[in-house]
Amino acid sequence: MPMNVPARSGALDPRPLSARSVVLSLLLGTHPPELPVRDLVRLVEGFGVGGSTLRAALSRMVAAGDLRRTDGGYRLSDRLLERQRRQDDAVHPRTRAWDGDWEMVVVTATGRGPAERAELRARLGALRLAELREGVWLRPANLARALPGDLDRVAERCTARPDRPPGELAETLWPLATWSATARALLDHVAAAPRPADRLTAFAAVVRHLLADPVLPPALLPADWPGSALRAAYTDYQRELVGEVRARVRGT
Repeated sequence: MPMNVPARSGALDPRPLSARSVVLSLLLGTHPPELPVRDLVRLVEGFGVGGSTLRAALSRMVAAGDLRRTDGGYRLSDRLLERQRRQDDAVHPRTRAWDGDWEMVVVTATGRGPAERAELRARLGALRLAELREGVWLRPANLARALPGDLDRVAERCTARPDRPPGELAETLWPLATWSATARALLDHVAAAPRPADRLTAFAAVVRHLLADPVLPPALLPADWPGSALRAAYTDYQRELVGEVRARVRGT
């Protein structure tokens, strides 16, 4: 059974987005991630968020460090720019040809508290590594990125070629059948979401699910893997949303 199964993915969570989530979804999909206040007001109206609700949400988001106030508008904070980068990488992952090597990270630090251990686990998971056993993380070396150098303070990094067949190992490390089934359900869900608010909610779930995609080499994926289809659907929605933004701004 795959070991790296999230406790609760939330991929098919039907709850409507809050005003905060609507604002973040719009800004996370905008490059650069900044919009004037009047554009935000008109945009969120299309998703069922009123002006007074938006203003209250914006104030709370600035106080919480989610947004920065700019001349006439709002911009994602530096902290959330990293989230946007991760989202962009999830939608358009950068890969390279796989030659059979695996990245391996072995945690060597001791004496860390529960919070530090949880933070490191979350960080390694965000790097699309999977835990084979406690403290031993690995993945195929097919991502066009280097592991952060500061990991050396808490772990040993190396390149490995496990003896176990790579496809079998991948199935042990990741819940591939579960991820695939949820992705197909999401594709059906977004196709059946007619209203703008429903579609924004549905595609927010798509992004969350793409963040959990291990982005494995094609040779290690099950047949008919729906990752590309899910990314294409989200890319089409981004174009649709940009068109709506421009249309609403022109209509002001």
